[in-house]
Amino acid sequence: MPRIGRGNPRRRPRRRFARSLWIAGLAVAVPVVAGALLRRRAEAPQAPSWGRSHRFSGRHGELAFQELGSGPAIVLLHSFGPGYDGNSWRGVAERLAERHRVLVPDLPGWGRTPAAGSLRPHHYLEILVDFLAGAVREPAVLVGAGLAAAYAVEIAALEPQLVAALALLSPLGLGRYPQGPQGPEPHLARGLRGARGTFLSKLLRIPLVRASALDLLTARKALEHHLRREVYAAPERVDAGLLDHHYRASHTRDGRAALAAYLRGDLWLDVSESLPELQVPVWLGWGRKSKLPPVEAADLWLRHLPSSELEVFEGSGALPHAEEPFAVARALSGFVAELGW
Repeated sequence: MPRIGRGNPRRRPRRRFARSLWIAGLAVAVPVVAGALLRRRAEAPQAPSWGRSHRFSGRHGELAFQELGSGPAIVLLHSFGPGYDGNSWRGVAERLAERHRVLVPDLPGWGRTPAAGSLRPHHYLEILVDFLAGAVREPAVLVGAGLAAAYAVEIAALEPQLVAALALLSPLGLGRYPQGPQGPEPHLARGLRGARGTFLSKLLRIPLVRASALDLLTARKALEHHLRREVYAAPERVDAGLLDHHYRASHTRDGRAALAAYLRGDLWLDVSESLPELQVPVWLGWGRKSKLPPVEAADLWLRHLPSSELEVFEGSGALPHAEEPFAVARALSGFVAELGW
């Protein structure tokens, strides 16, 4: 039989296959390594320079929060997204603190609160109930923005003794997802146009792919596009300081884990069945130029809550409390005053 030497053509396909595997592996590894190096270089978010910083440790974990003022308690819950945390409430909190005790927590995985425990709705609800009972210690006006509004609704339905009233800003939480099966906030994945809904959810469950996808979504250009084109009605309100905060906060280990859980739909909470059980006054606020959820979705909430009030902020997008803090604080103060505290 003839000997098979190095130049034997039978080995050429194997070599090509091995070379292809090596190139494919390199194509995956290089962006992952580059992203890891960038994350290591990213500085941690600066500590809040407003209010009094505290940490509450309960049975189910801890929450970092800011506290301002004194008087009847108002708790402000931030919405979810890349680099989001309680800082979005600063302007509103400082104005409400003139007459109220205001508490602004960073939810698990966001801001300064570690992602201890599972990043699932039940964990968020448990830790928030602990926080209201152990740190607030009185019935509070619970204010939630975006998907955090659903958590506020669920707590008011399950633990009504902890909640004096509800205020919901551009709320999410009706139905499985706001646009059928397309995922919790598909506009966050604009950089991955083909990776929406179920596909994006599956994509983010693959460790190496998840790292690269999150690197794309939290790059400075992607964050700038997200905030200026998809969230804020007035792009000029997104200055360098705000963009830098979102960049830093979205590159922490816990921040990336929480964002991945949110985009996978793991944090979604449908409160359609809880709304009829509410026994507290409810106020709704919406940004006229909000893209998700659009202001038209307010009609769906009003059908469930026909006795609630609705106020639309003409110059705002999805975060009216961040864009128009004076107007939102004034509206919330008026709602609270009607409660007769």
